Amino acid sequence: MPTPTSHPFRALSGLAGPALACVLALGVSACGDDPFAFDWDDTPQTVLLYSLARPELNLESGYAFRQHQRVRVEAAAATGNWDAALDTRAGALVWLPPGALGVAGSAARITTIPGVTLEDVIVAPSDTTLYTASEPVPIEMGTVYIIKTSRTQGAFGSSCVYYAKAEAQVLDPIGGALTFRYVTSPICNSLELIPPD
Repeated sequence: MPTPTSHPFRALSGLAGPALACVLALGVSACGDDPFAFDWDDTPQTVLLYSLARPELNLESGYAFRQHQRVRVEAAAATGNWDAALDTRAGALVWLPPGALGVAGSAARITTIPGVTLEDVIVAPSDTTLYTASEPVPIEMGTVYIIKTSRTQGAFGSSCVYYAKAEAQVLDPIGGALTFRYVTSPICNSLELIPPD
């Protein structure tokens, strides 16, 4: 009969907690790493949108940056499910936050950082007065647009907004189309626009 000190499970009990935690965390990250850290890819994605001013109905004019989805803004189910829409004003393409189209209660906002590239921008501005909730934002080459998304529920029940950076690649104001590339941070309420080291 084993003694209390010779019982195999009791001898390992001091190591069982850390070892079990390490084994459980292997599916998420290596032992010693933060299992809650986001290992995200900041390779830009490319999207084509059509202006709301085009005569065709139900073209994809809006974009939900957190969900990486194009949206038909005119669709009844689209209300509140997009962060920025493409429109034409005075012959030029503009971004419209939801508030510019009368969508109430959206946290989506847009601001600009001119004279930089997408890769230059590593953090979204923290000054909330720089963002517009209801005014058209002209789209120009050589400008990065920071989009604060609509509010959603985070993984742990928290209320989250996410930040994205976008820049125009092909502007076609006559055809009413925009091709842009963008990166969205997957981290709730974080201004960081590049993955953590």
